[in-house]
Amino acid sequence: MFSRHFLSLFFCGLVVQFDAYLMDGSGGTQVKKHDAGGGMSEKARLKAERRAKQEKERALKQAKKAEKEGETKIKAQNVRISSNVQADDPKIRKKTAKKLEREQIPKRAEGPKKVGLFSHLHQYQRGISMTKELGLGSTKIHPSILRLGLQYAEGVISGSNARCAALINAMKEVVLDYQTPPDKELSRDLESKIKPCITFLNQCRPLSVSMQNAIKFIKAQISSSKSELSDVEAKHKLCESFDNYVEVNIHLAGEAISKFARQTIKNDDVVLIYGGSSLINRVLIDAHNAGCNFRVVVVDGRPRLSGIGALQKLTKAGISCSYTLVSGVTYLLPEITKVMYGAHGLLSNGYVIGAVGTSLVSLAAQSLNIPVIVCCETYKFCERVQTDSIVNNEIGDPLDLLADDGSYDPMLISKESWNELENLKVLHLTYDVTPPDLIATVVTDLGMIPCTSVPVVLRLKNLELDTS
Repeated sequence: MFSRHFLSLFFCGLVVQFDAYLMDGSGGTQVKKHDAGGGMSEKARLKAERRAKQEKERALKQAKKAEKEGETKIKAQNVRISSNVQADDPKIRKKTAKKLEREQIPKRAEGPKKVGLFSHLHQYQRGISMTKELGLGSTKIHPSILRLGLQYAEGVISGSNARCAALINAMKEVVLDYQTPPDKELSRDLESKIKPCITFLNQCRPLSVSMQNAIKFIKAQISSSKSELSDVEAKHKLCESFDNYVEVNIHLAGEAISKFARQTIKNDDVVLIYGGSSLINRVLIDAHNAGCNFRVVVVDGRPRLSGIGALQKLTKAGISCSYTLVSGVTYLLPEITKVMYGAHGLLSNGYVIGAVGTSLVSLAAQSLNIPVIVCCETYKFCERVQTDSIVNNEIGDPLDLLADDGSYDPMLISKESWNELENLKVLHLTYDVTPPDLIATVVTDLGMIPCTSVPVVLRLKNLELDTS
């Protein structure tokens, strides 16, 4: 009797404990999910920490990817530069030949006589036709680009501003005649269509700093065009941005520079200018029209003799002018009060790229403590670094330095006699670089700045592009 009662109590206790275990397990789960204080459970906390770690790793991976893309862009830019300044490298030449063949662009033949010190640069001659091997209808190059390239090669269009404005106008015609294929987007397909055009222009004549910056702007505008726009709206917007680029960076910038620069010109000044610059001509004519009485000495150099055009424009405006070649500049410097000239571009290290001879004039002026004023638009600033005229330059046609047959000057070598002299080589450099120590100030559309402020201006321009 006692044993039976004890066993019944024992089994009842087991059942109660088993039920409590089951209830405690289910209830414990509920308690773990929702604590009494409303806080996060251990499992949810671990999940949140794991998610935060994944987000951190993803952000780190994206940062590394962006850094790698930036390095790739810089490397690609260095490759483009090296293709222009490593013409004697077999690997670069082979890569360039493949690119030209892929884009169906004929390679411009090199000159027969190259100076050994400058063999890393391309030396072209105008006597070799660029369009001889281009068939009608078989080329990817737009007719406006063909015409523009030939004008560059023949020297019909020269000067940084004129070359940039002509490029923008030609690209407008390319955009207006473009038709987007049914299975492609304008922002991607149009950029691939303009690459052969740029390559062809580079074959005709190496791109100037102003053209390189304009091409960057064109590509950025094309890649940022919205896909929801129709072709007509997208092309209209692109052409409007191209016109705005020319208006802001050339016309309005020239107006601002003229306003700042004519403040430096005083009565009875004798201003020396070198060569011909449309910007300098505008500054001097505006200063004369404002009532300032001064005199101009135009110094010129062969073979372009671009100062003759500047002399004609200034004398036509009523400015008293004198003219001499660069060989006589030291005789005129004692009466000069300031030197002014335009620039092809400003480098990141403060060096000024100008027509060959500007460095010589600046050095001679600095020896007599004559201030040298450079006028340059900020869209000509570039991030390249250069300290001499040898590493990167443009070699012009050597025949320009030679005399035609029957020349009045017996000291000049004729073109026919030059071909007969195998050991005689002619070097025709287009640009030189002037160190910032020789420049007093740079007049830009932002105001008067020292040469060392170029990186600051470039940083501000990059910020404007990123925010826009």
